[in-house]
Amino acid sequence: MRSQMRFAAVAIAALLAGWPALAQETSAPVRPTTGSGGDIVGYGQIHSPLVGRGGMVVSQSDPATRVGVDVLRRGGNAVDAAIAVAFAEAVTLPRAGNIGGSGYMVAHMAATADRPAQDIAINYYGVAPAATTPELLLGADGKFDRSKPSGFINVAVPGTVMGMWEAHRRFGSMPWADLIAPAIRLAEDGYVLSDGEADATAGRARVLATDPGAREAYLKPDGTPYRAGEVFRQPLLAESLRKVARGGADEFYRGELARQIVAGIQARGGVITLADMAAYRADVSEPIWGSYRGNRIAYMPPTASGVSVAEALNLLEHFDLKAMGWGSVDSLHLISEAMKITSSDRRLIGGAPQWNAPAHGLASKGYAAERVKLISLERSLGADDIPEGNPYPFESKDTTHFSVADDRGNAVSNTYTLSNSYGAHVAPVGTGILLNNNLDNFAWGTRDQPNSPAPGKRLGSTITPMIVFKDDKPWLVTGTPGGGYIIATMVQLISNVIDHDLNIAEAAMRPRLNQGGGDSPLELEGGFSPDVERLLRARGHTVRPSMTMGSTQSIMIEGDRFLGAADTRRPDALALGVR
Repeated sequence: MRSQMRFAAVAIAALLAGWPALAQETSAPVRPTTGSGGDIVGYGQIHSPLVGRGGMVVSQSDPATRVGVDVLRRGGNAVDAAIAVAFAEAVTLPRAGNIGGSGYMVAHMAATADRPAQDIAINYYGVAPAATTPELLLGADGKFDRSKPSGFINVAVPGTVMGMWEAHRRFGSMPWADLIAPAIRLAEDGYVLSDGEADATAGRARVLATDPGAREAYLKPDGTPYRAGEVFRQPLLAESLRKVARGGADEFYRGELARQIVAGIQARGGVITLADMAAYRADVSEPIWGSYRGNRIAYMPPTASGVSVAEALNLLEHFDLKAMGWGSVDSLHLISEAMKITSSDRRLIGGAPQWNAPAHGLASKGYAAERVKLISLERSLGADDIPEGNPYPFESKDTTHFSVADDRGNAVSNTYTLSNSYGAHVAPVGTGILLNNNLDNFAWGTRDQPNSPAPGKRLGSTITPMIVFKDDKPWLVTGTPGGGYIIATMVQLISNVIDHDLNIAEAAMRPRLNQGGGDSPLELEGGFSPDVERLLRARGHTVRPSMTMGSTQSIMIEGDRFLGAADTRRPDALALGVR
C-alpha cells in the first residue's frame, strides 16, 4: 500500500511538471500521444510552436527578430535577414550579439534558374594575433591568470563583420548598407531596455565601468547602468556601424575604423595590430555531413563542434531510445555515456593552420561502431574506462543563436559570441564596439597540442549550428548558446524530435542533462524526478543539479508552415513569421 501511495505521488508530480516518463517505476514508460514532430492542435503535448507562413526568424532578441522578419517581408532572402539580425543584435543584445566577436554560419541556398542548390559553412571565429605566445595569459606562477579575461590582452581578431560580408558576397540579394540600416536606427534612436537586458548589464556594470570605452558606451555618465523601461541609445556604435555600412569589411579590417580599433586596443595593453586585422579571413567550406536515423544533417566543421554532436548521435543510433521512452533512466544513462566518449575525443579538435582535426573520422558511423562497444546499460563509465580512440582510419556560455528560413527554400543557422557575457568588458574609446575574450578558449599552459595557443591560430569553440534535412530540403534549423552545455543540448534536441516525435517547442522545453568526461558529474536541470536521480546513482553516476542549459532557437519546416520555438531559458527571445 505504501509503495502504491509513493508511486501515485511520483505520477502526480510528473503530471504537474508536464514531463511524461520521468522514472522507470513501471515496465512501460508513458509514450507521447502524437506521432508527428509537427503536431500543433492534437493536445498531445504541452508546448506548441509559433506557426507562420512566408518565412520565419527566431532569435534571442525581440527587436532583432522583428528586423529580420521585416527584411523577409521586403523581399530579402534568408541570408539577407540573417545579416540584418546579426547587426541588430550587436545593438539590442550587447552581452552576446556583436561586431567585435565571432562565430559560425551554416547556410542552405535552394536551387534557382541560375545555380544549383548549395550548402556552405562559414567559419568566422576569432584568430590569435601574431604576438600571441604560450605565456601571454599566464601569471607569474606559470598558470592561467584569471584576471586577464577582462581586458584587451585577451582579444582575438574579431570575425563577425567578415563572416557577414562573405555570406552577403555569395548569396545576398539586398544592398549591404540596407541590411545594416535597421541596426544603425536602433543604436541612434534607442530602444526600450527590457528587464532581461537591464539585469544583465547591471550584473556586469562594475567591470564595464573599469574600462573608459565600455563605460562611455554602455553606462550612464555617473557609471550606473540603465534601468528596465529606459531608452538606451548607443551613438558611438551607430557611427561605427555607419562606417561599416559605407565601407564593408574593408573599412572594419583596413580602413579608418580598423585604425581606431587597433589604436584603442594597443593603448590599453592589447597586442592586435593593423597587420592582424588586414590578414583576417573567414574560412568557407562544405558542411560536415552526417545523419541520424535516416535524417541527413549539415554540421559545422571544426573549429566548431559539429563533429562532436555527430559522434554522440552516431553512438545513440545503436540504441532504441524511442522504445525506452523520453526521460527513462536507460535513455538518460545512454546519453550520458555517449557524451563521456564524445568529451574524451574532443581532445583531437584544434585550430588551423597548426592543427587539422580528423573531422570526417570523428563524425563517421564506422568510428562510432567501435567506440559504442565501451557503453554498458548496467554501469557508468569512468575516465579510466575510456581509452583514447583513433578516428584517423575513418577519415574520408555567453553566446547567441538565431535561425532564419524563407519561403524560397533557403535557410541559415548562425551562432556567434563575445565568449564571456560582454566579452572582455572593453571597447576601444569612441567606437562603442565591445570586444571578445576569445583567447580564453586556448588551453593555456600547454604547448604543441591541438588547442595550445599559437600566433595566427583560429580559436576553437563548442558552438555548433546545424540544419537537418528531410527529402533534401531543410526541415529543422537550429542551434544554441551555452558554452560547455551546447553539445549535449543539441544532441537532446535532435533526439527529442526524431526519437520521441516531439514538436519543436516541446522538444526545446523538456529538461536537459549535461555530461563532461568520465570523471565529471552528470548535471540535471530541474524537472527530473528524484527517483530518476536515485536510479542513475545506482548505475554509478555522480548526479548534481544544474543551472539551465542552452537556449535553442529553432525553426521546423512542414510544408508551407514554419514552426518556430524560442527557448525561454533566456529572456526576450522571439519567434516570428512573415505572416
